[in-house]
Amino acid sequence: MSTPPKKDSILVVEDELHLATGIRFALERENFTVTTVDDGPSALELLTDDPNRFDLIVLDLMLPGMSGYTVCETLRKNNNFTPILILSARTLSEDRTRGFDVGANQYLTKPFELDEFLSRVRNLIAFHRRQNSLLAEARVAGSGKEAEAQLPAEHAKSLEFGDARINFETFEAFIGTKIVRLTHMEIRLLQYFAEHPNRLIPKEELLEKVWDISGILNTRTPDQFILRLRKIFEPDPSEPIYFLTFRNAGYRFVPEPSLGIRNS
Repeated sequence: MSTPPKKDSILVVEDELHLATGIRFALERENFTVTTVDDGPSALELLTDDPNRFDLIVLDLMLPGMSGYTVCETLRKNNNFTPILILSARTLSEDRTRGFDVGANQYLTKPFELDEFLSRVRNLIAFHRRQNSLLAEARVAGSGKEAEAQLPAEHAKSLEFGDARINFETFEAFIGTKIVRLTHMEIRLLQYFAEHPNRLIPKEELLEKVWDISGILNTRTPDQFILRLRKIFEPDPSEPIYFLTFRNAGYRFVPEPSLGIRNS
């Protein structure tokens, strides 16, 4: 008798009982295994005891004992990169940006449409499965430099341009004699730019590949992050030469600036 395939496991961290119950019912109907907790410390304890237990975390922000921001940030600092979907009644752009800063993959505001929620859940789990598969293939293929060479470009360990050097493993940027600590999402964005130097990247592509959200959403999140990268790395943020914006077209990372490429 063949063994049935393992169900994907989801942790729901939500202190509103009626909402947690509804989410659990909807996810179990889609054949997911669901665990619910109603406070931050309990969530962190579960994820510390068994970091690989869950395939996705659905996380509220306003939780008893510890905020969702702190839960997310602590997990990322402990190198737990289980996908995190934030569900929150907070709708301000700074709340969304802070969520991405501490390492969330997606941010969905309450109230939400169930179909959109389930779509994001499936996409995040599929993305996580692909990433794990790539890493497993690289480990099987060899070790040391041979295995490292077969990892996708986003797993490069560092990036250098101008007088800046970025360590993707430690989340640190060295700019001359200055050291800057980067956030999880800043690192992801820089990794994607490093993978596609000098290419005009549409906003929709960045949203899908870096933030794992639909490119059709109307959000200024990429613009806000580009502005932050300019403040960190550009000699003159008002006249950028490395991180360029092309109105209604997208963004371009230029590691070796040329007079022929201008911001618009």
